[in-house]
Amino acid sequence: MNKPNSAYREEAKKGLASPRLQTSLHNLQDRFGKGAMALWANMEDKDMRKRVKKSRLKNLEHLDILLAELAQNVRARGGKVYFAETAQDAIDYTLEVARKNNVKRLVKGKSMTSMEIAIDPALEDAGIEVVETDLGEYIIQLAGDKPSHIIAPCIHMDRNQIGELFAEKLGIDFTNDPPALTLAARKALREKLLSADMGLTGCNLACAETGHISLVSNEGNIRMSTTMPKVHVALMGMERIVATLEEHRETIQLLTRGAALQKLSTYVSFIGGPSSADDPDGPKEFHLVIIDNGRSKILADPEFREVLACIRCGACLNICPVYGRIGGHAYNSPYCGPIGAVITPLLDGINKHADLCKGETLCGACKDICPVQIDLPRMLAALRHKLAYGSDRWNTRQHNPVEAYGFILWRLIITKSFLYRPLLKIGRFFQRPFVSKNKMIRKMVGIGSGWTDGRNLPPIAKRTFTELWEEKYSKNRPAQPPVTKEEN
Repeated sequence: MNKPNSAYREEAKKGLASPRLQTSLHNLQDRFGKGAMALWANMEDKDMRKRVKKSRLKNLEHLDILLAELAQNVRARGGKVYFAETAQDAIDYTLEVARKNNVKRLVKGKSMTSMEIAIDPALEDAGIEVVETDLGEYIIQLAGDKPSHIIAPCIHMDRNQIGELFAEKLGIDFTNDPPALTLAARKALREKLLSADMGLTGCNLACAETGHISLVSNEGNIRMSTTMPKVHVALMGMERIVATLEEHRETIQLLTRGAALQKLSTYVSFIGGPSSADDPDGPKEFHLVIIDNGRSKILADPEFREVLACIRCGACLNICPVYGRIGGHAYNSPYCGPIGAVITPLLDGINKHADLCKGETLCGACKDICPVQIDLPRMLAALRHKLAYGSDRWNTRQHNPVEAYGFILWRLIITKSFLYRPLLKIGRFFQRPFVSKNKMIRKMVGIGSGWTDGRNLPPIAKRTFTELWEEKYSKNRPAQPPVTKEEN
């Protein structure tokens, strides 16, 4: 999140210019986007999505009580719970746990929260080897790259690139055969897992009633990351909690269906503390780090609280027309797509990430596909309002005062016919040098150049609709007889 805001446009152009990425994104959205919409349309339990959303919003209203209950139940089972107000607090606590246990190698399960707080560089600076064990994340780590999808982090790479990468980094002969590449990664990762001192994971959901966190995966790596090392630290965004086991069941079902069209993931793990004395499997220490990092501010704002109901399935990416063209790198955030365009500005600065919320189309597809029907378009519009007028609550200044004054002027012109009509004629005259042979404006200058960088514009018509209407019908319009006093 430290790169300048202008990276959005630069990375978007790169994404649009990549045939490989365009093909991958089209295939992804064609399969998972259409598949999820068909799944929701044919669900037997038509009310499940509404029911889960209602419970998610209700739990946010009682978040303090639920978190206290969760912490009490985890501690009763021998686990340790730490509430981190900031990202640095979470990093410092994790580093302290690692130091006390003389950790040299740490294996990770897939965790968006760990990327949000940028814990990997801090661990590596402390001399700890960090190994991603999710296959997609492992590929990204070997490549020194960034994830471009919440669920499919290396969607921007093809098997030939991965084959070349494995040949270079793992010392195997080049192959682009997916099973062979998977076996090579499995062998390399198994060695790391067997010798790891500590496991670090995220948290898909936590259940206050039982005092457990749950983790879902299709590869089995998370189970090895949480049971083989002697220490397990789980990073949890404080909103990732449900009240009861029944709520947990329904929410997990929606999560796996929205993410990968699965009724349930291959592995669902429940963890709530260290292993018992007579259990050979499991960690000797379990630490749950519950992270705020700006979530309390979102929770306190009724306009944006709904975004905390997100279950991080990535479904909105699989249908978004913007993400489907530019890919995930343009968002410059662990959270990309429509959800990233809302949550990233709220967590990391609305002005800093203005391009994200201004870059979406507001078409509403993300709301339609969301398992819990979060109204992301409404919140994107609200963020744009903050950028247009500023907000003391969110420490947001006007993003572009010149643009704001431009729209004020435009409103004045289009609401005053005595200004609008003469200016149309002036515009027709000055556009002539820019109209090409195909009768389109291909290139504008100055402030208008942004409109033609990626598209052609139709010129101002020679005659307005009103002029055409009057020309066609005014001559043939029958004269109206005068109204007499008797008719009045």
